[in-house]
Amino acid sequence: MLNLKTKAEITWCPGCGNFGILKAFESAVNELSNEVPVENFVIASGIGCHGKIVDYINLNSFYSIHGRALSNLEGMRLVNDKLVCVGFVGDGDIYAEGVSHLIFAAKRNVNITAIVHDNRSYSLTTGQFTPTSPSKFKGKSTPEGPPEDPINPLLLMLSSGATFVARGFAGDIPHLTYLIKEAIKHKGFSFIDVLQPCVTFFNTFPFYRKHCYKLEEVNHDVTNFELAVERAKEWDYNDDSEDVRIPIGIFYRVEKPTYEERVG
Repeated sequence: MLNLKTKAEITWCPGCGNFGILKAFESAVNELSNEVPVENFVIASGIGCHGKIVDYINLNSFYSIHGRALSNLEGMRLVNDKLVCVGFVGDGDIYAEGVSHLIFAAKRNVNITAIVHDNRSYSLTTGQFTPTSPSKFKGKSTPEGPPEDPINPLLLMLSSGATFVARGFAGDIPHLTYLIKEAIKHKGFSFIDVLQPCVTFFNTFPFYRKHCYKLEEVNHDVTNFELAVERAKEWDYNDDSEDVRIPIGIFYRVEKPTYEERVG
C-alpha cells in the first residue's frame, strides 16, 4: 500500500466533496501501482478550493495558473510520453477562463486525464455562480440568481472530440475510484465531471444521493456516440425537479490516434 499522504494540513471545510475525490484518487493510484510506477505520475491543478489537492498527495505536482492546468500537462506529455498526467480542475476554473484549453485538449486527444471538481460555485471566493450553476442559484454576486443558464459539460466534451467522457459523484467513492482508474488507463483524452458538493455554499449532497443512477446498471453501450449524447441530455444542469434522473458512469469511450502519436 502506497503512502500518498503529505504533512500539509487539509484546510477544506468538514464534509467537503473534495475529500471524496482525494480518497478515490488515492485508491485508484494504489490499485494501479502494479501497472503504473508511482514516479511516472504528474498531477496539476488550477485555482480554487480543488487546487489544494496537489498539496495533499505525495506525487510529482504542479500548480497552474487559473484555467491552464491542462495546457501544462499537454507540454509535459509531449516532452516525456512515459508520464501519466492528471489534471484536477474546477468548474469555475476550467469551464470559464480555461474552457478553450479544455476544448483543444479534447480535440487533440492528448493522452491526459481531466478530473473536474464541479461544485457549481466559486466557493474559494465565498459563493459566486459558475458556468454550471443553476439559474436558481443565489450567490454572493447574484442574490436573485444568475442571468444565464448553465452549460452541459458532457455535451461540450462529446462535441469537442473527447475519447473518454464520464461523470462521477464524490459521494460514491468506490464508483469514482473505478472511473478514475478507467480514465487513467484510457489511451487518449479522458474527462470526468465529478459532482462535488460544497457543503458551505451549495450543498447538493441530498439531491445527488436521491437522483443519481449508474450507467453500468442499465447496460449502457459506451461505444455508441449517439446514445452517449442522449444520456448526456438526460439531465439538464438546470433541472432540480423531483423526478429527474442523473446518470453517472462512463458515457463514451473510443480509441483514436493521440496527439502525441500524430506529432511524434
